[in-house]
Amino acid sequence: MLHLFTQQAIANFTNTRNGETKLGECVSVINSKKTLRDELNDSPTNFVILGIPEDIGVRMNGGNGGAHTSFIPAIKAFLNTQQNQFIDGNKILVLGYLDCLDDVINFDSDDREKGDLLVKKIDKEVSNIVQLIIECGKTPIIIGGGHNNAFGNIKGLSEASKQAVNVINLDAHTDLRRLEERHSGNGFSYALHENYLDKYFMFGLHENYTPQYVFDMIHNNMKLEYNTFEELEVYAIANFKNELQRAKNFIDNKPFGIEIDLDCVQHFPSSAMTPTGFTPQQTRQFVYSFAKNNNASYIHICEGAPSVKNEPTAAVQVGKFISYLISDFIKAKEN
Repeated sequence: MLHLFTQQAIANFTNTRNGETKLGECVSVINSKKTLRDELNDSPTNFVILGIPEDIGVRMNGGNGGAHTSFIPAIKAFLNTQQNQFIDGNKILVLGYLDCLDDVINFDSDDREKGDLLVKKIDKEVSNIVQLIIECGKTPIIIGGGHNNAFGNIKGLSEASKQAVNVINLDAHTDLRRLEERHSGNGFSYALHENYLDKYFMFGLHENYTPQYVFDMIHNNMKLEYNTFEELEVYAIANFKNELQRAKNFIDNKPFGIEIDLDCVQHFPSSAMTPTGFTPQQTRQFVYSFAKNNNASYIHICEGAPSVKNEPTAAVQVGKFISYLISDFIKAKEN
């Protein structure tokens, strides 16, 4: 169920200071008795932030739990960003989050049937909300949660656009696993199977964690393309900026989503934290580069999991980095 943010909740998260203005003092919320569609249509904002704090899909995929713990730190960090000449909070609406907490707490990952039903239930809610936001002329900014939610994002964009859509995914993994129970490893498989996804570019795959049957699938499908982290950063046979352009050329012919799985960032607290990966700066460049395209229709930042690190500063650092990615996306779209 969608839990709407109130102005008081925003105020509680925002640390004000004399002589300064924070985004939290400028952003909008839904606060009237009109329907959600009417509220979104009437809002003068351009961007809508939605949280999906759950880790059921991750645990169904054998990953470490904790992806439900990144949204609140992220929204706190973002609301305390300075309102200045580079970003305008008046163009941002903080919608709220899908309240999955009871299901997250009570879920047993050994119960495959229940997990499948729960993930599919979340799929439906995510796709409905994303579709509504886009139909109302806004750009969704979705903060996860697991990468299973890519399916709902893609379906929502596809149904709003009335066509199969494209995706660029910065990720160590393809998430093209078999059509079994729904989990964080097969969101793109299901989107392809149900004809919501057309072209799909996977940027920075880790060769050690991609099954051969998935590579075979990619090589046999002209709509699928990729590069590997090793080609870019180990063997140095592919150039990062050139590959950004190649990927853009592949997916920018129609509406596309930007998917960011934080397990691709070196040492970043995530469901599949890696000792070798992209730098935070490369990740930010990636977001800004693709968001500048007119067909960039949403961003999904997922799998951040500060709870996997037993450090008091982890939540703050995870939230702050996600906040940077949100602001990079908005700045690119606005400029």
